[in-house]
Amino acid sequence: MTLDFDPIDEASANWRRKKWTAIGAMAAATSITRAHQILVGRIDSALAPLGLNFSRFEVLALLELSREGQLPLGKIGDRLQVHPASVTNTVDRLERDGLVRREPHPTDGRTTLGVITATGREAAGAGAAALGEIEFGLDGMSGLAREKVVESVRELRIAAGDFDEALSVL
Repeated sequence: MTLDFDPIDEASANWRRKKWTAIGAMAAATSITRAHQILVGRIDSALAPLGLNFSRFEVLALLELSREGQLPLGKIGDRLQVHPASVTNTVDRLERDGLVRREPHPTDGRTTLGVITATGREAAGAGAAALGEIEFGLDGMSGLAREKVVESVRELRIAAGDFDEALSVL
């Protein structure tokens, strides 16, 4: 449904009229939230024919890009910055579909590894290709605009404690 006005601009005008504060922050947060909805919809639509969604693809991609195709489940959660229960649920589904298997850690009996299967490697490659075709849902946004988003959101991520900029290797 395409509107004939920008609802975020409308909300900003209404906030001004009510003399509420933090109008710019509200508009930025609402814009980011709406962009997230758009991207998740586009990404999940591109991955659906492969039986994947973005969270399942992220686990497969992380495992595929790891040195040995395997990582402790806790490290998967840390790297993807998600709750351990989300990792367990996602790995359960990937395991059920034969894309990942669980194995005990060879030296730490308390740790379980997520290991990508050959079928999982194929799915990761197909998912990466599907997302590349739609430019991760960012079609319609210039390269410069994408760079600005990355840099702008990076400030928020650092302030939230996502990572220590001083220790960042990239």
